[in-house]
Amino acid sequence: VKASNSLSFSLQAKMSRPVQARRLKGIDKNIWVEFVKLAATYSKVNLGQGFPDYPAPDFLTEAFTRALSGGNHMLHQYTRAFGHPPLVKVLAQFFEKLLGRDLDPMTNVMVTVGAYQALFCCFQALVDEGDEVIIIEPFFDCYEPMVKMAGGTPVFVPLRLNPPKDGKLMSSADWQLDPAELASKFSERTKAIVLNSPNNPLGKVFSRGELGLIAELCVKHDVLCISDEVYEWLVYDGKQHIRIASLQGMWDRTVIVGSAGKTFSATGWKVGWVVGPDRLLQHLRTVHQNSVYHCATIAQEAVAQGFQRELMLYGKPESYFVQLPKELQQKRDWLIQSLDGVGMKPIVPEGTYFLVADISQFKSDVPDVPNSDEPYDYRFAKWMVKNKGLAAIPLSAFYSEAHKNNYTNFIRFCFAKEEATLKAANDILQKWKQEKTSS
Repeated sequence: VKASNSLSFSLQAKMSRPVQARRLKGIDKNIWVEFVKLAATYSKVNLGQGFPDYPAPDFLTEAFTRALSGGNHMLHQYTRAFGHPPLVKVLAQFFEKLLGRDLDPMTNVMVTVGAYQALFCCFQALVDEGDEVIIIEPFFDCYEPMVKMAGGTPVFVPLRLNPPKDGKLMSSADWQLDPAELASKFSERTKAIVLNSPNNPLGKVFSRGELGLIAELCVKHDVLCISDEVYEWLVYDGKQHIRIASLQGMWDRTVIVGSAGKTFSATGWKVGWVVGPDRLLQHLRTVHQNSVYHCATIAQEAVAQGFQRELMLYGKPESYFVQLPKELQQKRDWLIQSLDGVGMKPIVPEGTYFLVADISQFKSDVPDVPNSDEPYDYRFAKWMVKNKGLAAIPLSAFYSEAHKNNYTNFIRFCFAKEEATLKAANDILQKWKQEKTSS
């Protein structure tokens, strides 16, 4: 009887000890989980999440098909853990051109499961308990939880808006760093700064002067730079993407993060990379080998072939890296016109898939929610997807808790979409405008 009683007790007993690791406390909420679900439930047109709904280029999908069905059965097996040899070799050749320095494909390049895992490796490998990491706001939302998971403390510095006084549309270039404010964030505890240029969500392309200021502070305080450059090819209006690692004193302290998803319009392939000095990358390799260990061989083979083509066509009109930004600039301009026409004030982005629009004129459209502490941009985005079928993302999601409430009059749209999608968005906006006029 005793034995059966004790068995029954053990079957019923629930764990009472805490199961969640302390480092996960407070970072369990995620904007994408909530808004992707809302978009899937209500949206007729999804301009929220940052992925293209047009096809990846033919040369890339053909390379994937060849790799999949060709005679090399070893492409179905493990390849080198830190990157498929053909891919790291061509990435090294490409970045030698871009940075003007010799690179060793085996020590200066590592392939990751998308740029997301590249960032995770950076924070886990380089940030210690008590280290401070400077994050420029607005920022891609994973930086803050990833710093915290590594035991670091995020320190935020916002881009300050200096709107034009001549009635022109705002530009992402009007959001600028205050040099004194930035300098004040560096201390003996600062281990790294995260730079994202071109910037998601604003589309800001940092100027040589701004990058020079960041570089000077990094060198002065002996600080690392984690440079998220996934949108490096997507710059508009003749702007130039400058790589901070090419500035004096920066190669030795910079890890460059890149993405085949953004480079070749194939976000689901999840092929990313880091480029940097071996003294930094050796520690990223330790994290990589003890977490995912390996990325899909066939996807790496296809991306390698894509880069081989682009290396051959570098700077030529038929290069995908030349054609894609031209197409996206046109899409950007269509969406700017649509939003401007209904009274949302778009901020013209210099790069990326995204544009941010000022929605302060729409406050009368969105009913107040009693006892809600949700910012206006969250309420607006939820109301818009449920009532108009158009999905976008609130800008305050890209700010720290302390600064969220200063930026609640903006939402982010993705314009990396097919013509039909952008036309459908325009139709929704025009109908909305007519309803407003008639009421």
